[in-house]
Amino acid sequence: MSEHVEFKGYALTDPKKWSDLKVTSFEPKTFTGDDVEIAITHCGVCGSDVHTLTQGWGESHLPLVVGHEIVGKVTRVGGKVAGIKVGDRVGVGAKIGSCMECRACKEGQENYCLEGISTYNSEYPDGIISQGGYATAIRAHQQFVFPIPDEIESRYAASMMCAGLTVYSPLKTYGAGPGKKVGVIGIGGLGHYALLWAKAMGAEVYAFTHDESKIADIEKMGADVIDYHKPLARKLDLIISTRDNYGKDAKGVLDQYLSMLYVHGKFISVGLPDEDSPMPPVHAMSLAMPGCLMGGSSIGNKKEALEMLELARSKGIKPWIEEMPMKDCKKAVEGVKESRVRYRYVLTQDIDN
Repeated sequence: MSEHVEFKGYALTDPKKWSDLKVTSFEPKTFTGDDVEIAITHCGVCGSDVHTLTQGWGESHLPLVVGHEIVGKVTRVGGKVAGIKVGDRVGVGAKIGSCMECRACKEGQENYCLEGISTYNSEYPDGIISQGGYATAIRAHQQFVFPIPDEIESRYAASMMCAGLTVYSPLKTYGAGPGKKVGVIGIGGLGHYALLWAKAMGAEVYAFTHDESKIADIEKMGADVIDYHKPLARKLDLIISTRDNYGKDAKGVLDQYLSMLYVHGKFISVGLPDEDSPMPPVHAMSLAMPGCLMGGSSIGNKKEALEMLELARSKGIKPWIEEMPMKDCKKAVEGVKESRVRYRYVLTQDIDN
């Protein structure tokens, strides 16, 4: 038995009015045996939503519902679905499908599949456009649906689905833990999660921000030291950079960041700027002298998502959020664009179904 849901959400209809989102009905993906249908109760607001709405990442399909930090109740499951049942509380992040046949998928790195389907603004083979979480419901492949422990409230779990997972994955991959020194650049939605996770994983954590109004918050989040470059020369094992805009006068800034890395340390970027905003140049000397590496990371896989949720459950970690009804999505996306949020907006369902 499944609960009937009508698919509609706050959609972009005119790119010139990027934040004026109107309730619009849409066609969901064709239901298959691997699919899970979810009635959405909460959705976090991500910087990706703003990049997409403003056309910073290219032209969007219209009408388009954004949002990929989704929590809700399962209303229907396909015949091939295992470990998830109707009535379960689950989450969905920035991807909802992949080929499940390529090397990445078979090795549990489905988030890197070349044929991956983003939660919104992707086109399925049958031509249906994926629609996101500022909506009543969504359908997703079971591999991209994450059961949420009872101890984690939905309002806290929502932003873990993208912001939380995006920084948890590289922290786990590159060994954040006891005896390691981790730097976090940019203390916003992603950066504040990086502080919380790295501290919970046992690392020594350093926060970097130019916004002095955030320093008291950073201390409450558990950063061991709030400092800048020179005192930390060759000290850090790992830097997670959440910056998605380096500005026009950023020459040399990456060289400064790399100077903080210990031998074979890693600088991992998780911020994704607009198409016309590339990362600033790096001098080869800055890589060679500490023997360091630069890289990136894209969201995370299901195994990492479940580990992250268990870390949050076992350590009682709660993100810093501001809740508002979904009808206030205009205020939320504008607040993200203008860096007003401290540190993640979470929209609660208010569409009549």
